[in-house]
Amino acid sequence: MDYPPASRTDAALLVDEPVGLAPELAPDTGKPFDRARTLRFGLGFLAFGALWIIGLQVVAAVLLPQRLRDIGVASPETLLGTISAVTAVVSLVSNLVFGNLSDRTRGRFGRRAPWILGGAVLGGVALAAIGFLESPLLITVSYCVSMVGLNMMLAPAVAVLADRVPMRLRGTMSAFYGGGLTAGAPIGALVGAAFITNSLPGFVLGGGLMVVGGVVALVVWPREASAEALPAAGSSLKEVLASFRPPRHAPDFYLAFVGRLFMLVSYQMVMAYQLYIVQDHVGQTVAESARTIATMSVILLVVGLVGSVVSGPISDLVGRRKLPVVISSVLFAVGIAMPWLMPTPMGMFLFAGIAGFGYGVYTSVDQALNVDVLPNQEEAGKDLGILNLSTTAGQTIGPLVTSAIVVATGSYSVVFMVSICAALLGALAIARIRSVR
Repeated sequence: MDYPPASRTDAALLVDEPVGLAPELAPDTGKPFDRARTLRFGLGFLAFGALWIIGLQVVAAVLLPQRLRDIGVASPETLLGTISAVTAVVSLVSNLVFGNLSDRTRGRFGRRAPWILGGAVLGGVALAAIGFLESPLLITVSYCVSMVGLNMMLAPAVAVLADRVPMRLRGTMSAFYGGGLTAGAPIGALVGAAFITNSLPGFVLGGGLMVVGGVVALVVWPREASAEALPAAGSSLKEVLASFRPPRHAPDFYLAFVGRLFMLVSYQMVMAYQLYIVQDHVGQTVAESARTIATMSVILLVVGLVGSVVSGPISDLVGRRKLPVVISSVLFAVGIAMPWLMPTPMGMFLFAGIAGFGYGVYTSVDQALNVDVLPNQEEAGKDLGILNLSTTAGQTIGPLVTSAIVVATGSYSVVFMVSICAALLGALAIARIRSVR
């Protein structure tokens, strides 16, 4: 059943608890989760993560890089890096802005739902539009708008984990969301590979899935309570600007930021260029590369889903977040070494198996760790927006680093070395967190 609206402080008073609620109680209601509510949130996070990432990966992993070659771009690797940089600047800003605006939203439909729906529509339409464009400039603009919509949806949606899920279930819910992301990413690449010679339907499908992801989450999750009764957010320019201030005296918050940043740099250095790596480093044709990526996608799907689904509940059961994140980062580094040492399809398949499992564990537990290190739950949207800047920054820096290395050296060998170092630095940052076990 759905519960009436309550602020976090009100919820605490309802159960005669102090403001800091017990780990088994939902922050928005002050009540424990029943089985139906747990299932609805779990399935909602799973579907949400899977659908939007499938839609994005259909385009980002395969169709966009191939389209840059199809329209005759002289150096598609360089342009792909440039597109990533331009769109990331907008993403960095929009994630923080929309997370904060959702914190401050007061309306009958709640704080998060309006932004999730609006972002899904904007992001999906702009993503689909890329398939109709041939100008590199217009492609960049449309992709940029798509990232604005995506971050308008993601920042409030991730804040739902802090707003409405008890601490004792955050690892499990993060596992559902991480499982969706982990399974969806290779599925997206697999679907994209199927459209590599006829891309327009693939672009439209990718945009449509992004829209559906936001809608499905809002339908499956229990309805968000009205935010009209919450205390009004300050509306003066000074108060609005002050609301964007990063947390103070929160070293673990920033260690979590650094850990995710380095991990995403490592991930994007390889994954954003997987098509080019298969074609140029391994030496396959377009048709052969499509088959290799399809096989990799199946491997990533299986091992990533297993790693994600298993690790979240185990993390909740043993009450530990850091150890799974550190181990998964090291596993990812080991996986990256495979195509470096073996520039063959088998090397790529071993990368998919080892790194895919590691990243599945990572996506499942790291999100719960990020929620646990938040210094102020009432500013979850803004603070998670700041943490999500590490994701966007990593997604930006990774392709740029790869592009620069390939242009400078003409090969991918140094790319693998730098990517391994980045993953290990991320693990070191997480290991230094003290407030979370």
